[in-house]
Amino acid sequence: QVQLVESGGGLVQPGGSLTLTCVASGNIFSKNTMNWYRQAPGSRRELVATIDSRGTTSYLRSVKGRFTISRDSAKNTVTLQMNDLNPDDTAIYYCALEQDNTRHWGQGTQVTVSS
Repeated sequence: QVQLVESGGGLVQPGGSLTLTCVASGNIFSKNTMNWYRQAPGSRRELVATIDSRGTTSYLRSVKGRFTISRDSAKNTVTLQMNDLNPDDTAIYYCALEQDNTRHWGQGTQVTVSS
């Protein structure tokens, strides 16, 4: 059993920054990939950023250069630093952990970018 808990969402003005954190607990394998997804109202869930056990990262094109994903494998934590936010970044952000061909989800945290 794996549990994921996100924190750090909120309301921010355009151009502002937020940091999302996800803490995983339970049966965590040493080899896994941790991801951030987001889903805006009326839209499909999309992959925002991913980081594997070796630290290799990839990003959605629209966030590249503005968002940074990092992890602390010893603490089973993944962080998404989001800078220069704009209204199109408004969504529920979900943490996901993939291991052993299974994807586990957090409950999500709301990010709203508005003036």
